[in-house]
Amino acid sequence: MSRRGVLAGTAALGAAAVATAPPEAVAAPAPAAVPASPAGPATVRPDDARYPSLTRRGTNARFVGRPDYVRVAATTEQVVQAVQQAVLEGKRIAVRSGGHCFEGFVDDPSVRALIDLSPMNGVSYDAARRAFAVEPGALLGQVYRRLFTEWGVTIPAGATAEVGIGGHVLGGGYGALSRRYGLSVDHLYAVEVVVVDASGKASSVVATRESTGALGDLWWAHTGGGGGNFGVVTRYWFRDPAATGPDPARLLPRPPASVLSFSASWSWKDLDARSFARLVRNHGSWHENNSAAGSPYAGLFSVLMLNSRKAGTVDLVGQLDATGSGARRLLDGYLAAVGQGVGARPTASHREQPWLEANANVSESAPASFKAKAGYLRKRFTDLQIGVLHEHLTSAAGDALDGSVWLVSYGGKVNTVPVGATAVAQRDSVLKAVYLTGWDSSPQDSGPCLRWVRELYRDVYADSGGVPVPGSGSDGSFINYPDTDLADPALNTSGTPWQTLYYKGHYARLQRVKAHWDPRDEFRHALSVRPPR
Repeated sequence: MSRRGVLAGTAALGAAAVATAPPEAVAAPAPAAVPASPAGPATVRPDDARYPSLTRRGTNARFVGRPDYVRVAATTEQVVQAVQQAVLEGKRIAVRSGGHCFEGFVDDPSVRALIDLSPMNGVSYDAARRAFAVEPGALLGQVYRRLFTEWGVTIPAGATAEVGIGGHVLGGGYGALSRRYGLSVDHLYAVEVVVVDASGKASSVVATRESTGALGDLWWAHTGGGGGNFGVVTRYWFRDPAATGPDPARLLPRPPASVLSFSASWSWKDLDARSFARLVRNHGSWHENNSAAGSPYAGLFSVLMLNSRKAGTVDLVGQLDATGSGARRLLDGYLAAVGQGVGARPTASHREQPWLEANANVSESAPASFKAKAGYLRKRFTDLQIGVLHEHLTSAAGDALDGSVWLVSYGGKVNTVPVGATAVAQRDSVLKAVYLTGWDSSPQDSGPCLRWVRELYRDVYADSGGVPVPGSGSDGSFINYPDTDLADPALNTSGTPWQTLYYKGHYARLQRVKAHWDPRDEFRHALSVRPPR
């Protein structure tokens, strides 16, 4: 799986919320009353030539769904119709925008009605709301290109241009500009959501940052509460909460004109346990010391890829704001700090690129079978944990299979937002860890890889029951990198439920939102917010 294919998180679930529709809700017409559109809706069944392409759009080839039909929707009204039809038929619903869910939430065998939002890819400026409207099927690269070329602005979202924005935002999307500008949800002004009330009636409703009561809760739940929980998001609006005035060019952050894209690779042949430990320790300590919002390094984003020995190298890749005369000095200082005392010299390179060229080019790749696990780091890995990493990456399995642990830059402006302001509960971490393995599509190949990554994860967090329980060093996991293992008591022996690992103290409020807006639990999956008992 490519480096770019994981960073932005899940985008397959363009989902959000309903219950008894409030006054702002728009009543759904009877299905027959919705006129056909040249862009849809289309109902694609298994005997249709389009069916294999639409059901295999997911990035993770481990999962392929067999729904009774795929409903391709191009407007909010068509989504209301599709949801209403599925509810009337008693069919389990799932939603797909970009198709980057790490688990089989969309392709679960129980899903009988799949709503495909890929035609809904508009990006525009809404003068009435003084905010930028983005539809869920738009790929991040398309969003970046449209916002930047027409208005010179952007949203701080994922580093993978081909991810759909639909589910990415819902989990609290982050990326290369987040250390400087925060998360995508920190700029979310409003959401339009198709919901289903207690009587089974589908409708659409808009919740904004200024909404109060149940609508305010609905907006809040979409600022990190995860996809597939409350309804179907059909439109996002973005505006910096500090922005004033009517000029659209001043309502969202402005990206740098250019960036320094860089890489450094250390050969495994030159790394022993001591030098590996020094490298990982240096990298983690640097992030502990350089992740404040006012740091000169706020414009730096990097990923240290601790690859299994089969790959041959350990790689550091990233980009740095190239505007200003000190960019090269900052980059040299960063690489020197990470490599200090390691002994082995990396093969390093860098080049200056226009920001749009570095971040907005969509490059689709074939689906691959993989498993991903994750954890927030408040501090660097302990020396004991670093020893565990080295042991697994250089084991006989590490010599034979494709696996990696990515340490991804975090913190900065992200950590200045009060914990309760959004549904993202983790607001003081400096790194995210992503544990990965991939294999050929044959199911027989999955066993050793799954065993390797599960044992690695368990041993890294051996002192807290095999999972990153919130504490002095860890702070749970990231819902956009969902991992059903966390709900398995055989693999999570911590006594801390998966809900706490993802949402911490916010889970009770998310449950109340669920009870109000999705009382029938129409929108659900293996790690969805559960209705309160």
